[in-house]
Amino acid sequence: MNNFAFLENGRQDPQKLPVEERRVAFREIYQSFDLESARLQADRCLHCGNPYCEWKCPVHNYIPNWLQLIVENRIEEAANLSHSTNTLPEICGRICPQDRLCEGACTLNEDYGAVTIGNLEKFITEEALARGWKPAAPAAQRLGKRVAVVGAGPAGLGCADILNRNGVDVVVFDRYPAVGGLLTFGIPPFKLEKSVVARRAALMQEQGIEFRMGVEVGQDLPFAELLEDFDAIFLGMGTYAAKVGHFPGEELPGVHKALDYLNGNISKLMALPDPLHPYIDLQGKQVVVLGGGDTAMDCVRTAIRQGASHVTCVYRRDEENMPGSRREVRNAREEGASFLFNRQPVEIQGGTTGPTGVRVLQTRLGEADARGRRHPEVVPGSEELLPADAVIMAFGFDPSPSPWFAEHGIATDARGLVQTNAQFQTTNPKVFAGGDMHRGSDLVVTAVDEGRRAAEGILDFLCS
Repeated sequence: MNNFAFLENGRQDPQKLPVEERRVAFREIYQSFDLESARLQADRCLHCGNPYCEWKCPVHNYIPNWLQLIVENRIEEAANLSHSTNTLPEICGRICPQDRLCEGACTLNEDYGAVTIGNLEKFITEEALARGWKPAAPAAQRLGKRVAVVGAGPAGLGCADILNRNGVDVVVFDRYPAVGGLLTFGIPPFKLEKSVVARRAALMQEQGIEFRMGVEVGQDLPFAELLEDFDAIFLGMGTYAAKVGHFPGEELPGVHKALDYLNGNISKLMALPDPLHPYIDLQGKQVVVLGGGDTAMDCVRTAIRQGASHVTCVYRRDEENMPGSRREVRNAREEGASFLFNRQPVEIQGGTTGPTGVRVLQTRLGEADARGRRHPEVVPGSEELLPADAVIMAFGFDPSPSPWFAEHGIATDARGLVQTNAQFQTTNPKVFAGGDMHRGSDLVVTAVDEGRRAAEGILDFLCS
């Protein structure tokens, strides 16, 4: 271990594709570290006695430990350690907002540049698989119990993984034609190529997890049948109700919801047409994206790749208070996007042929609320009109509870979130829930964490 490596070697991210290529290519923009580069970057870790990076990580990865294993070229051991806390490490390494989580908490972050934890997490699994490594086999002795997992997204995959490892037979149901939920049909390929998700699904199938895709529980398959056929059920169905702005013009043609837009584009790229989410082509359009989170950045960067003539992201707070990843904002700027901060949309103007502009008011940040978040206040007399012939609304997602929840004793709160106890057990003792439908729209890694912890609750229930 070189205690001064952080001085001798500065932070270095993997190379990115040239901007000219990125503007038209729907593939991951970051290259992978080679072994030597990974070892140099991992060696920058200070191995703090109380590693803040671990505490900031929702799944509490053993980050300094697997960084040291990279330095020692013990990649298969690093992969085993990485997988002991995270079901989807190669995916989280690609899409987590590390600047707000582990890397943001790195002791080196302030003066020397944080350790490149995210890309090293990705490197571990990629390198281990290239060497022939496979995740540890599940328990050979089965418990004779069956659990249905509804939703093949991060929460469902996390739950299925832990249950299977502990000897439970798992069947995962999902309405989409491919595994991954929004990992596959929401996050664009320039952040996460779909082959990565498909490979993870194949690894899980090899370990005995069964996937039944294209099955919508409650419509194609009555929930009552699952209650009858399985010993327990986990719900990890996400949040899909798009938030609205409650201002005029939202229903005009040419005003699109973020997920509809992203889903249609990905379905086209995967040659899996979705009649509920047709392809929306923004080539040659002057596009305004409303919102400041990662979904907004996904829409901005997708529109650029579709050939939009100009793309502007409008957010009601300043850049420092954007909820999205700083890395994604930087990438969007490099690719040609414009940003307009401290602007509150109040109307989308247009007619039967579509939008003509977005009317906005300038804002300033007022006092902080109990959570420390400063709320935008409108500046009087600051109105302006932004030209637009296509608008994407990316304000986030609300819970979308299924109508059959009440019928089966699954209670929700006033927001529509599924209520559970500390073991993620719902008001129906046989049913558990986790991820976005339980905590609200959040990160992939928090959904993985809740799915895994719910599996522990299910194991206690099955063995009691």
